[in-house]
Amino acid sequence: MPLELLSPFRFALRLARHLGWALALTLASLSAGAIGYHLTASLGWLNSYLNASMILTGMGPLTKLHTPAAKLFAMIYALYSGVFFVSVTTILVYPVMHRLLRRVHIEAYRAR
Repeated sequence: MPLELLSPFRFALRLARHLGWALALTLASLSAGAIGYHLTASLGWLNSYLNASMILTGMGPLTKLHTPAAKLFAMIYALYSGVFFVSVTTILVYPVMHRLLRRVHIEAYRAR
């Protein structure tokens, strides 16, 4: 089995695929948050998406929440958002780190 890196084109395709997954997960999480805010806090769709995007990015909600259901949803969504941030960051960084470690491994193998 020859030890070599992916070609730049194939590496770009891998990066694009990982970016696509990250964007799809972000869109799904943002939509789930907006639906949750819309149903529990009776916010309009624009304010629901605004609050969901603010929590998903770690900034915090903009609208004061009055119902216990809305507060409970916001707590759960905020906890989810923390895990989501780490997961999406990992999805985006993985191909670059894999390529870097592969390059180091190849150089170490050839140096033997």
